[in-house]
Amino acid sequence: MNGGDAAPRDRRHFDTERINEATRELDALTLAQAFDAMNAEDARVALAVAAAKDSVVAATELVATALARGGRLLYVGAGTSGRLGVLDASECPPTFRTDPSQVVGVIAGGQIALTSAVEGAEDDAGAGAAAMDERRVGALDVVFGIATGGTTPYVHGAIARAKELGAKTVFFACVPEEQCGDGADVSIRVLVGPEVLAGSTRLKSGTATKLVLNMVTTLAMTRLGKVHGNLMVDVVATANKKLWQRGIALVSRLTGLAHADAEALLEAAGGHVKTAAAMHRLGCDMPAAEAALRRADGFLRRLAP
Repeated sequence: MNGGDAAPRDRRHFDTERINEATRELDALTLAQAFDAMNAEDARVALAVAAAKDSVVAATELVATALARGGRLLYVGAGTSGRLGVLDASECPPTFRTDPSQVVGVIAGGQIALTSAVEGAEDDAGAGAAAMDERRVGALDVVFGIATGGTTPYVHGAIARAKELGAKTVFFACVPEEQCGDGADVSIRVLVGPEVLAGSTRLKSGTATKLVLNMVTTLAMTRLGKVHGNLMVDVVATANKKLWQRGIALVSRLTGLAHADAEALLEAAGGHVKTAAAMHRLGCDMPAAEAALRRADGFLRRLAP
């Protein structure tokens, strides 16, 4: 477990607040020069995420285990961090056919904070704790706090209360632990360095956040059988024409069937791509395929040919 005082000593010395020497004269550059400067800084983000590999993998293991046991992933953040958590949570149902209650985004200030600044919301540690009580956080859950600058009281309050309630916890920041500690089970520190605009963590820090959240949910869902190879197989392709055509293409790719036959199979499977693939592989009807998938924990790869 990681420890440390969440209160900043002097934010001017935090990595995300320091002046970036490469962009000190940003306002005097041509647009082409400014593009190059910003692009060079953005290129550092993926390398910083790679350096945090061990902690990202550990966090993903926690999340995959929790979801497999019927628990939830709750992202908690304020401002950009909160919005990115809500965004990732909202993309899980259409991508992986998860229940909307399985991955949840909690943002300081509530729904209005998704589109407007809610002054002071991020400074209320008690509200963060209360949000955990309101959502009945428990031992099966993982609470993933996102505070790129490291200090957000709302997030620290949520993490502390989640631990009291028995949940596993993850903390994400873009500053080193020695600048601002946390009490989470897993601490992810993606050190992107000073921002292009000093203190504007919607930039490199926001990009790093999006990359990490993408990895955590995508790889956790892969561990749950919702991906076969690199295909999104645990989807129901009935929502709109685009998804229906994508579903046909997936079934065709998985089975080798021609377009018309793949479409007929998808229809027989109620639009569920993975079920259609299982029906073809096992030569059975929809109920039998669904039962076989349950026995295989949802993994197409584990079905008998």
